[in-house]
Amino acid sequence: MSELGQKVALITGASGGLGNFVTEAFLAAGATVIGVARSIQPAAFADPRFVAMPVDLSKGEATKEMVEAAIQRFEKIDMLVHVMGGFAGGELIDDTDDATWDKMMNLNLRSAFNICRAVLPHMRKVKQGRVIAIGARSAVEPKAYLSAYCASKAALVSLIRTVALEGKDDGITANVILPGTMDTPANRTDSPSADFSKWVPPAKVASLALWLASAEASQISGALIPVYGAGL
Repeated sequence: MSELGQKVALITGASGGLGNFVTEAFLAAGATVIGVARSIQPAAFADPRFVAMPVDLSKGEATKEMVEAAIQRFEKIDMLVHVMGGFAGGELIDDTDDATWDKMMNLNLRSAFNICRAVLPHMRKVKQGRVIAIGARSAVEPKAYLSAYCASKAALVSLIRTVALEGKDDGITANVILPGTMDTPANRTDSPSADFSKWVPPAKVASLALWLASAEASQISGALIPVYGAGL
């Protein structure tokens, strides 16, 4: 994937459990990476091609200002990899409060809307771009007691597929990766008795995101790609 040596990737949630793997993969492929998270620091990755841009992506104007600053510095954003997200649940719909609903919509949907709205105009100007979002299996296979989480991830899928439709004449592809349970430290802490061998290694998801950003994936857009792991 040597062609990424001239590319600029904006990765949201760059320092999270999965984001670390995605960021490392894109840096290893030669891309310049703009790492975005609410409190990300330059020291998060020891690579001169990594640039930290902290922002709260639930804030539309702040997101737009961050993207404009990135364009001013690098002149382009070739790839948007939206990893950021969150999880909350465990209640019946009847008992799900407004705070939980709003949190899931902000983390899993509004943030994606804000970053897409800010980045896409710059991709349209140059008639090329890749948008890759990390969804969840629950987006297409909802589970009980996770109404806000599942609904927000399903809406994310609809948003990114709309990006694909609206970008087809502008050289912009957009796809969603749907992981099952990922083998991250946080998930191991939450489910210590689970069989971790059946979970999805984050490096596999990062490799798929990298491939979707490559020339080999130029004809793929609007796809929902399941990565459910050995525990199908």
